[in-house]
Amino acid sequence: MDILKLPQTKIKNLLQPGLPDLSTLIDSDALFRNGDIVFILHKGEQYSLRRTRNGKLILNK
Repeated sequence: MDILKLPQTKIKNLLQPGLPDLSTLIDSDALFRNGDIVFILHKGEQYSLRRTRNGKLILNK
């Protein structure tokens, strides 16, 4: 993510205390570049993260 291309309001929100370090942020477009579903393996369990038509995210086990 290129912070220089973000609107000022988003930059302010990203830099507030308690929010994740910028190095841990992943743009959802990068996750979904091959489709609208991503499979995640977490502690031996498989989850699916799906992007809806409305741009919402749904995580299922």
